[in-house]
Amino acid sequence: MTPHPTKASRVRWLILAILFAVTTINYADRATIAIAGPELKKLLGLSPVQMGFVFSAFAWSYVLAQLPGGWLLDRFGSKRTYFLSIFLWSSFTMLMGTVGFLTGAAAVTTLFCLRLLIGAAEAPSFPGNSRLASAWFPTAERGTAAAIFNSAQYFATVLFAPLMGWLVHSFGWESVFYVMGGLGIVMAFIWRKTVYGPKDHPGINAAELAYIEAGGALVDLESKDKAVATTELDTWSCIRQLLGNRMLLGVYIGQYCINTLTYFFLTWFPVYLVTERHMTILKAGFVAALPAVAGFLGGVLGGVISDRMIKSGTSLSMARKTPIVGGMLLAMAMIVCNYVDADWLVVLVM
Repeated sequence: MTPHPTKASRVRWLILAILFAVTTINYADRATIAIAGPELKKLLGLSPVQMGFVFSAFAWSYVLAQLPGGWLLDRFGSKRTYFLSIFLWSSFTMLMGTVGFLTGAAAVTTLFCLRLLIGAAEAPSFPGNSRLASAWFPTAERGTAAAIFNSAQYFATVLFAPLMGWLVHSFGWESVFYVMGGLGIVMAFIWRKTVYGPKDHPGINAAELAYIEAGGALVDLESKDKAVATTELDTWSCIRQLLGNRMLLGVYIGQYCINTLTYFFLTWFPVYLVTERHMTILKAGFVAALPAVAGFLGGVLGGVISDRMIKSGTSLSMARKTPIVGGMLLAMAMIVCNYVDADWLVVLVM
């Protein structure tokens, strides 16, 4: 009798689910300051410009820590580096709830410094996501995988903006930081128990490992047995090449534009709804989730369309560019909000 071939396990989708959950909490923690912002603004007497500095502090350290974060991922692997990242950013988020015990310049300075620390701690997150997706997913599935964990940034607002609005309304602004920071710490230990490289995961079978490796997955990338590279690289030469590549320059510009929109919805949109549209923080939490629903659905759909284009014979370049270009053209619709007054129209356009 001919033995039946072993059915491939599907552990890579469990890894993707963990990436999605971690990224959801990651973006929810970034958005805590926006939901608590109106109350903090009143408590500390912050001007819009000062609020802008507090909101921006995260991004400053996040950018500066990208290269060190990538080095840590390469040196120590995603499992350990990402665990420490989650634990630290969650702890700093919890500490933001203590700012109310301070007053004046001390409170503002502490708030600013904690946002800097959160940004630095979160720097390895998206490089870690991409690294694990490259290790676990064949090329033909990688667009869908990336779309799913990227869509978590919108799902975070869908799920947590109403919850955080309710927390501020019912228990005060401090509760947002304590609850979200606590969730992150729990997630850090779930990560530690469930995430491995393909060759080290106890749940993967040989059929799945062979399938993803044949499809282009970099299965040795996260292996414990992988020898530490000893080849010395000319770092500045590599950076010059990365900055001088025309295709990558297009990627950088596109990512800049996408992040501008994302951070508007994560930070200023809830504040805008409360201060300019005069909504309660509870209502603003629910309304802020509506554009994120569209972002979540559009993000997942973009990845699925991209992968289907590849399977139908479209070039890799065209398949990856089409959803991005289409999405950025649709984003131009935000300009319409300058010319309408009704709240429902503003929310519909957003």
